[in-house]
Formats: sequence, structure tokens, C-alpha cells
Amino acid sequence: MSAFRSRIVAFVVIAVGFSIACSWAVAAPFAYISNQLDDSVSIIDAGTRKVIDTLKVSGKPAGIAVAPSGDKVYISTPEAKGFAVFDVVLHKITDRVTVGDGALGIVVAPDGKRIYVADWYNNTVSVVASDTLKVIGSIRVGRSPSGLTVSPDNRWLYVANRLSDSVSKVNTETLTVKQSVKVGAHPFGLTIDASGQRIYAANVQSDDISVVETVHMKKIATVKVNMLPYASALALNDSRLFVTNQDDGSVSVVDTATLKEIGLINVGTKPEGIATHPDDRHVYVANWFDSNVSVIDAKTLQVINTIKTGEGSRAFGQFFGK
Repeated sequence: MSAFRSRIVAFVVIAVGFSIACSWAVAAPFAYISNQLDDSVSIIDAGTRKVIDTLKVSGKPAGIAVAPSGDKVYISTPEAKGFAVFDVVLHKITDRVTVGDGALGIVVAPDGKRIYVADWYNNTVSVVASDTLKVIGSIRVGRSPSGLTVSPDNRWLYVANRLSDSVSKVNTETLTVKQSVKVGAHPFGLTIDASGQRIYAANVQSDDISVVETVHMKKIATVKVNMLPYASALALNDSRLFVTNQDDGSVSVVDTATLKEIGLINVGTKPEGIATHPDDRHVYVANWFDSNVSVIDAKTLQVINTIKTGEGSRAFGQFFGK
């Protein structure tokens, strides 16, 4: 083969490779589902509602946080004491970050500059700079921190302290707890509304949701749901809250205006992680025991798809990318 033809072939190969890599970055949206029992993450194309790839991620992946830009996915790995970084453009795990013994809950700030990781065993939240992947701070919170969420303006981090039965409000500039409020028994998943004015805490042991207004950190309501609520997600312009109930294979639907349960949807066995598609209508639920994902239409309150994933689908956190 001539040198000229060799260069042409090389150019074509590089161009095709670049096109394939870029397609992961621009095709959207994707749901990233951690499968804790088989050390993997399933990537679901929400357009086709099919798994298009499965990544091997050691360390018992649990928590998921997608960067606001959609180009990175952060996957907590409790047994590896930290988190893995999946580069969407390169389509591979590019980094591993060690933060602590019980890394579980994970969230990215809305501006994408910081990653927060809850340490279940050490009662702290590690602060990691997303550009350097270096730990730049540690925040002491309540006992067994789990769910995390950040205010839309990046000023406040909220932490569910499971064994303290509380939610803490953390100043992200000083990295200190400003205030904590008692909620139900063993809060786990946290959800914040688009305005940053309300937080919903799923209380695993008291079978209810605590509604907290964020300015004064006051509990304004308790909504009874079903058995062992794990996490929640908002849909339809924050008018509906969907709550996974682990022990009866269901999702409770709460009207956020009246703060009453208005529906109950049967999904798979042991539903855990839940997140809403960027269209604000379709809600995805990871079912731990069935190793699949249920797709709910938030308007009709019907399950419209079931997607097979991997063993022990957990997907704790915001698992949708752009």
C-alpha cells in the first residue's frame, strides 16, 4: 500500500472512531443504572428504551451522579472506597477516586464544579473538585449520611443522616452545617424542587415522606406512603412526587400541592433508585430483586415499559444524562 493510501486509510479510521465517540456525547438522553450485585452499569438509550451497553465497574457500584454537561458520570463504589468516573465521549472509565470507607450517596453541584460523596461509616461528606478530582474538603454531618442534593444556586448542600433521623443544610462556601432538622425514621433519598424551596426526604423506617422548607429548615408536612420508601423523583413541573416503596414493589404518587398520596403503581420487586427523564414525564425505577427498570408515564400513572438490566439494579441518585 502506498504511503498516500495508508494516510487516507488512517484518516478514515480516525474519523470513524471520532464520530462513534462523539455520538455518545450528543445522542441523548441516557439512563445509567448501577447493578450492584454484578459490578456493572447498564446504559439505557431512553429513545429506544433498550440497554445499549453494559460497563464493568468493580467495587459494588451503587450511587450515580451525572454531570450537568452530560459528559461525565460519577459512580460510587462502596467496596472500592470511592467513585469511578465514566467519560461519555471516550466511552470508558477514565479515573478512580478514593474518598472514604463507606462511599455511597453521590451528587454533582448544578454548576458541575464539585462532587459530593457521603461516607456512611465516617459520618462525613467529602468534597471533590471535578476538574482535578482532588478531595478539597470534608464536612462532618450526622450519623450514616446517605442521600445528597444541592440547591439550584449551588449555595447549599442537603444531607440525609439516616441514623440521626435528620437532614442537614450545609454552607458550600464554608463547608459547615448551618442547621439540621429532625424528620422521620431513617431518611435515605432526598429530592429538591426546581425552586430550591422544598426538600422531600424518604424515611425508610417510618414509611413516610418528610416535606421540609429550606429557608428555615422547618418540616411542614409528613406524607404517609407505603412500606420502606427509599427515594423519590419529581415530574410534571414538580406537581407530582414519585416514591419507591421497597417492601411492596410499588411507587406512591404524591400531589405536591395538597401533599396527599393520589396513586399507587405496581412496579418490580424491591424498587430503589428513581429518576425522571428530561422530558419531565417519564419516570424510571430501578428494581433491585427483578434486575430491571420500570418506566412510568407520569400523566397516566401506568408502567409502559420494563427494561432488563443487570443483577441488583440500584441506581441511587440522579442517573439521567442529557
